Amino acid sequence: MKRSFVIFYALITYAVAELIWWGYMLVRSQPGRTGMIMGEGLVFVVVFLVGAIYLHKSFNRERRLQEQKKNFLLSVTHELKSPLASIKLLLQTIQKRDLSKVQILDFIDKSLLDIERLDDMVENMLLASKIDNSSYTFPKASFNLSVLVDSIVNRLQVTKCDCNQMIINAEIEPKIEITGDKFALTSVVTNLVENAIKYSKPCEAVDVKLFSKDGKVHLQVADHGIGIADEEKSRIFDKFYRVGSEDTRNTKGTGLGLFIVKQVLDKHEASIRVKDNRPGGSIFEVVFGLT
Repeated sequence: MKRSFVIFYALITYAVAELIWWGYMLVRSQPGRTGMIMGEGLVFVVVFLVGAIYLHKSFNRERRLQEQKKNFLLSVTHELKSPLASIKLLLQTIQKRDLSKVQILDFIDKSLLDIERLDDMVENMLLASKIDNSSYTFPKASFNLSVLVDSIVNRLQVTKCDCNQMIINAEIEPKIEITGDKFALTSVVTNLVENAIKYSKPCEAVDVKLFSKDGKVHLQVADHGIGIADEEKSRIFDKFYRVGSEDTRNTKGTGLGLFIVKQVLDKHEASIRVKDNRPGGSIFEVVFGLT
């Protein structure tokens, strides 16, 4: 890619230099037409430079996309290997060791959690692909959002900290009904809560709130983690985009979660915004209309 940029800029420089030289030669040979030559030359230069600028932007977009795809492939590889290695180890331990029934059930539970993690990742990739090629229709029906959010919080709840505390604090107003695609909105809530957990310190609390106010439904997911820099906030919903690179990033993920969140919410005419939590972390707030 760097070589392409060098060649591109070299050609641009050569073309501009040639244009200036030929303009100079024309003015010398036909001094009576200097005004016309200068005017036409200026128009050509402007058109040429505008085209060069657009090409430069296209090259930059392509370069960023290639980097993001590279990071995506690396992160997917890591995401697949980790739970698969864990499941393999747990099953081999059950196979080779004489374990008690309690230990076997505990290992099976851990394996099922890793399988759910793999299932979530596959669903994310499939949904992102369908959204990207416009093959997903977002079938909508009325359903209880309170029950949905509560079930996702219970599934993602972590109680393995030193003090065995629950790290998701949920305040869910009951009986909130909305009209939407239940499958796609399940992915929205799951991605927001999982992101909050991933980007928080171990055993750091995550707050999930669902409530209605002024004819709107509000879903807030707040963490006390690393936060998001202001310059990154406008890009976090881009496909494949993740802060940093795979070589320096410790958190797991594919860069598809927030892309899916934004696309699904746009289809539901819902808004999402991210703001800083105090003293640290981020708050994602989703607002639905009661339709």
